[in-house]
Amino acid sequence: MQNHPSRLLLVLALFWIGIAPAAENFTLTDAQGKSHSLADYRGKWVIVNFWATWCPPCLEEIPDLVAIKDSRKDVEVIGIAMEFQDAKQVMQFADGMFVDYPIVLGDRKISDSIGQVDGLPTTFIYDPQGKLAERHVGKITRKQIERVIGGKKAG
Repeated sequence: MQNHPSRLLLVLALFWIGIAPAAENFTLTDAQGKSHSLADYRGKWVIVNFWATWCPPCLEEIPDLVAIKDSRKDVEVIGIAMEFQDAKQVMQFADGMFVDYPIVLGDRKISDSIGQVDGLPTTFIYDPQGKLAERHVGKITRKQIERVIGGKKAG
């Protein structure tokens, strides 16, 4: 198969204007030192949520993220804390919000490895085959997530 210069130009243009596609795979290390790769979760829906402790909409969506993870064995949630001063404070905050999913201490390099994060919160939802199903900027609700995953179990 030949390389098509027009396709390369399109990809470069998308990167240039800031709407680069989300990663098809990534590996993240959570605050506990455990590695999480999108490939590790094949067969499950994966929700990657960028948030910050100072962000009210981020905090409002955490209970829905916890609830969907706890109610569905076919869903994994990974939270990526951004724009923080103290990692210990982030983890204490997450514990206080009853977050039971992995928390990654994020930075620009990590967000760039996932996809375009225009603001907080930003959520990426990957289907059970590891393909991006939706990128959502702003507060996301359980109802919106269920709409994306169709209320159906993966498999």
